[in-house]
Amino acid sequence: QEVGIVEDLGQFKRLLSPGLTVIAWPCSSVVGTLSLRIQQLDVYCETKTKDNVFVQVAVAVQYRVLTESAYEAFYRLTDPRGQIQSYVFDVIRSTIPKLELDESFSSKEDIASDVKQSLTEVMREYGYEILNSLVTDIAPDSKVKASMNEINASRRLKEAASHKAEADKTKQVKAAEAEAEARYLSGLGVARQRKAIISGLQSSVSEFSQKVPNTKPKDVMDILLLSQYFDTLSTVGANNLFLEHDPSTVAKLQSAVGASFS
Repeated sequence: QEVGIVEDLGQFKRLLSPGLTVIAWPCSSVVGTLSLRIQQLDVYCETKTKDNVFVQVAVAVQYRVLTESAYEAFYRLTDPRGQIQSYVFDVIRSTIPKLELDESFSSKEDIASDVKQSLTEVMREYGYEILNSLVTDIAPDSKVKASMNEINASRRLKEAASHKAEADKTKQVKAAEAEAEARYLSGLGVARQRKAIISGLQSSVSEFSQKVPNTKPKDVMDILLLSQYFDTLSTVGANNLFLEHDPSTVAKLQSAVGASFS
């Protein structure tokens, strides 16, 4: 994967392909060789972004010599790697300053495409083909990296706090809805319980009045009220409380309740 350059008395004569070749030395001589292999040049360029952040940009340029243009590659360029490096510097320092730091990271492919396009047009005249151009790294100062990490960490903490607050809100709303539903169902249960009690009292009063002659519904209600009163005393007494008790309390309670409804 090499070609040799043959000169006759200082004048270019021909190109030599790989293999056995006979030349008339010392009139003819091989003055140099060119590699046809794909080569890579790593270029490091420091420049400033639009928001005044200095970054180190690493660009890898892959190129090779065109066999049919080996004459131009050997005689027209003294330092092809330096030539490529100069054009890379020119493109990077004219592109990056137009972009902010965040935009430069997201525009690596565009920057690499600009480098390749610029080099392809120029280096083909000198017998070189640019195969690819890659922006391998954009490295700001370590302090800038640390500040960017802190900004991202703060943003993510803010998002996490927002999500947590939203979750707490949802939890509280659901808890309130559950409590409201529980109270509603409890109210229905109490209402049904009271309805059942009233229905039972009505049935008891009706049966007692029918089976016991000369009995008024008021007498039955007094008896039921008295039984409820004693049940209440039993419940209260289970808690070791001392209350003043008088049998006339039932009558007073009945009159008080009747007065409150009148």
